Amino acid sequence: MPLIGITTTDEKSAARYAEAVQAHGADSMFLTTGKAWSPHEVLLKLHGLLLSGGHDIDPKEYGAVADPAANVRSKPERDAFELPLIRAALVADMPMLAICRGMQALNVAAGGKLLQDIPNHLAHDEQGHGKTSFHHIWISPGSKLAASIGSGGQVRVSSFHHQGLREAQKAPNLKASAYSPEDFIIEGLESPDHTWVVGVQFHPERKEELPKHFQGLFDALVYFAGKRAAAVRPAARS
Repeated sequence: MPLIGITTTDEKSAARYAEAVQAHGADSMFLTTGKAWSPHEVLLKLHGLLLSGGHDIDPKEYGAVADPAANVRSKPERDAFELPLIRAALVADMPMLAICRGMQALNVAAGGKLLQDIPNHLAHDEQGHGKTSFHHIWISPGSKLAASIGSGGQVRVSSFHHQGLREAQKAPNLKASAYSPEDFIIEGLESPDHTWVVGVQFHPERKEELPKHFQGLFDALVYFAGKRAAAVRPAARS
């Protein structure tokens, strides 16, 4: 059974992600900021990586100064742990699903930037508290995202973020696979240079809020993690 690492500030806030991974046939391991992990040590234990939602990324991580009007709520200790881990995972070609903050972290780790605040978008706390809003996005046919969920085109998704990115902020080596037609915020990212690295701005772990076929993202993560598990020695948990 493949082992998926889930980055998070605390285990309670990441329960939905663990349930989703386990429901699709993988074991999970929480990667929290309270332990002295090194990226190399972490990756030796894993077959796949899930970057969960959470706090804003500190603007200094992408060479910017925090805008006082943007209400940036960061966790520098998570940035310090997660961003080097993402970079190491990309070098190792580890299967990766990045959700909400996770997609933003993927973009920053790959050399991109962020918009510190998007008008009319909602933020949430680490536990996902807040009122869910919904909007339509366009998913590019032929993308890895579309292949994972079985279709492209327009679909309604949940939204729980006040930061994000457009084309100008996107990392050069990543490809936009979904966007909002209303404001051109990128809603999906993927790497054309890796086996399966996919990020989404919405929340497929909140399965009651999205069409059922979005669970295909977890199927795909577990599938590619399983292929990695079959090709390397079994993961050793600490």
